[in-house]
Amino acid sequence: MMYIGNDLIDAIPLEDDKIPKPGYVGSFKRKLKMQYSELIRQFPDPPEFLIVNPLPAANQNSQAR
Repeated sequence: MMYIGNDLIDAIPLEDDKIPKPGYVGSFKRKLKMQYSELIRQFPDPPEFLIVNPLPAANQNSQAR
């Protein structure tokens, strides 16, 4: 997910098994930065990127029961 300030700008699903491979996540970051370059220039702070996997949290909750 790419955020500028508190606003979610875009989210791209990733393949879990490819995340550790060098350059995989970086390629998406470069793509998003190019795609939203005009928007990025309008804000003083750089964009922030967050990678989350919602499935493990759901699995942990079901195991706790």
